[in-house]
Amino acid sequence: MCFGLVLISGAPYLPTLKNQIDTIFDFAQLNPGDTIIELGCGDGRMLIAAAKRDMNAVGYELNPILFVICWLRTLRFRGKVTVKFADFWGSNWPNADAVYVFLLPRLMPALERKIIKEEPRGIKVISFAFDFPGLKPLKMKNGILLYEFTPEVDSSP
Repeated sequence: MCFGLVLISGAPYLPTLKNQIDTIFDFAQLNPGDTIIELGCGDGRMLIAAAKRDMNAVGYELNPILFVICWLRTLRFRGKVTVKFADFWGSNWPNADAVYVFLLPRLMPALERKIIKEEPRGIKVISFAFDFPGLKPLKMKNGILLYEFTPEVDSSP
């Protein structure tokens, strides 16, 4: 039941593989001290990979079983990793340099609106498997797609 309920606002649990994690960080071009948000952090493997690269990571998870697993797995990285048992849709995101997501296609347009609202200064978004309708990814590899949302330029006088 825990694994099925998250399908309403997210996606099924699918662990991110090592070669995909490497691609995520290759695409994100983050530096030590930068922050990445993972929307649906599952078992925490991507958050741990960020911490091992000396980055900060914030993960959101709705499945209570996966939240506990992730929280326990990331305990040793407490200074770098924050795991939130929360719905990212209703949360105000911390300042971040990138967002990683695996989200069902029907939710990608709503995510695009949320990103524009939450990150007015712009942000890199890395998606596993699913694209933003009408947007062309900057890069694609191993099922990973990179997008860069840039701030809207106000041309009014």
